[in-house]
Amino acid sequence: MTEAVTPPPSPHDPPHPPPAAERADRPGQNHTGQHPEQPNPERAHPEQSEAGPGSEPDGPGGTAVGITAADIRDGAAVTLVVGVAGVLLGLLWAWLAPRAQYVSNGEAVFLRDTESEARIGADGTFFLLALGFGVLSAVAVFLWRRRGGVPLVIGLTLGACFASLAGWRLGLLLGPSANLPAAAAAAGKGVPFDAPLQLLAHGVLLVWPMTAVALHLGLTALWSPREPLPAEEWETYPPSHVHVDLTKDAPRD
Repeated sequence: MTEAVTPPPSPHDPPHPPPAAERADRPGQNHTGQHPEQPNPERAHPEQSEAGPGSEPDGPGGTAVGITAADIRDGAAVTLVVGVAGVLLGLLWAWLAPRAQYVSNGEAVFLRDTESEARIGADGTFFLLALGFGVLSAVAVFLWRRRGGVPLVIGLTLGACFASLAGWRLGLLLGPSANLPAAAAAAGKGVPFDAPLQLLAHGVLLVWPMTAVALHLGLTALWSPREPLPAEEWETYPPSHVHVDLTKDAPRD
């Protein structure tokens, strides 16, 4: 029978690691092969190892996405309050808008002053009122919740759109009657009477929501509270525990 003989190691071959028993008996190393004075990176930051690479940090609301039930309630409250403010818009528009006047000759209804700018003035009055309400609503929402958030912006947009529509329809109801034959018969022949309110440029209905959202986003971007940035951790590369003295395991001639 022949016995297997292990050839002697060549000087050019890489050194083989010592057996586990010899590594355990060495005084300068523990059973993991690391020096006791070198910290374990996983133990230095236990919260990072538990969170995992795929986890996301919690947002301002305490969840990964940063939107909580309280934020949704705030957005709903903004929608309700701003929408109700449309009643005030309708009242002011019906009160402040200039009125065009009609006159009847018994057979037809004509404008009393064909060069009057009262009909365009009604659109301008609605525009200015909507612009003012947009500024006030944006500033009020920002002062109430300075941190901002997506629910507040959505609530402000929906509330402003509803308020513009409600103010427009309410102003038409509170203004003069739209039934021109009945109004002309009630006024009499040759007697001027007020024309109903009209909004010729329907684009002014977007003035309130556009102004409110743009101003609120600007205020939030400039003066909202900032979260502190995480401190940068400077680490050496490569880590110190990868430096192994290979001369200890090299065979001696």
